[in-house]
Amino acid sequence: MDMAKYDDFQKLDIRVGKIIEAENFPEARKPSYKLKIDFGETIGIKKSCAQLPQNYKIDDLTGKQVLCVVNFPPRQIGPAVSEVLTLGVPDDKNECILITPEKIVPLGGRLY
Repeated sequence: MDMAKYDDFQKLDIRVGKIIEAENFPEARKPSYKLKIDFGETIGIKKSCAQLPQNYKIDDLTGKQVLCVVNFPPRQIGPAVSEVLTLGVPDDKNECILITPEKIVPLGGRLY
């Protein structure tokens, strides 16, 4: 495994945002949702696509704070564009569990 340097970590801009809208994404190859995530005044609202239906209902996502990489280039996923990478870890079935702050924090805060 290649060792990352601290400077490599600093290149990633990981911010906290709040999901303000979630909808089904039936065109995706694997069950997924299209998300709109608010990162506050500086970054604004960004779109993301995430494979979450196995562990989350749409209604459970609205209002949830999540961590996202906000400085990757946009990625075309079928007919949608994902502007940020929503971060998660695998559960025991290798399905996504979102990374969320333990408490409600200000939107746009950077991970350090």
